[in-house]
Amino acid sequence: VQLQASGGGSVQPGGSLRLSCAASGRAFSTSAVGWFRQVQGKEREPVAATNWSGSISFYVNSVRGRFTISRDNAKNTVVLQMNNLKPEDTAVYFCAAGPDSGNSWLDTLKAMNYWGQGTQVTVSS
Repeated sequence: VQLQASGGGSVQPGGSLRLSCAASGRAFSTSAVGWFRQVQGKEREPVAATNWSGSISFYVNSVRGRFTISRDNAKNTVVLQMNNLKPEDTAVYFCAAGPDSGNSWLDTLKAMNYWGQGTQVTVSS
């Protein structure tokens, strides 16, 4: 699976951004997919993820209710809609994919082994 992320940019607090991840490869439609973010000097953290069908999703507490992850397996795309953005959302965002084994989200996130390049999101007034 190859992944290509896009859609980052700069926005004021309270604004919205939509990140997209275009995937190639047959395994995409059976893979779990997710978005991670990383601030310079800190560890990469998971933000949101969804299972192979998009029927079950995970969100880190800090973004729940503001971010929505969705996927379109027919178009091989994953979208992260980010609303009510806050300065602390500023980071480089990465999309990722990996086996959907039906295990815990912790295990699923750790198993993600395909990564796209990062896209910068900056939230500042």
